[in-house]
Amino acid sequence: MKKQKLVKKRHAAKELDSVYFLKLVMYFIFGSMWVHVTSANWAIPLPVGLVIGVGFASHEHFKIDRKIELAVLLVATFLFYFLAPRFIVQF
Repeated sequence: MKKQKLVKKRHAAKELDSVYFLKLVMYFIFGSMWVHVTSANWAIPLPVGLVIGVGFASHEHFKIDRKIELAVLLVATFLFYFLAPRFIVQF
């Protein structure tokens, strides 16, 4: 009787739903971070959270999820540009 070879299947690394949801919340919070540098005559809004969020998304392990995370980040960035919460640095 021949011995059967055991074939080990590679299981794809899966992410828990709670971890995925927390990452989406993290990207939404990063998208809300704006710094407004103002002076007497001018104001420059800087999307600091967008830069940080894109940095985190570029090192994402799952490339399929990266598109969704970048979409959440961009929507939050444009949404919070028009909303009131912001950091203001005056010169």
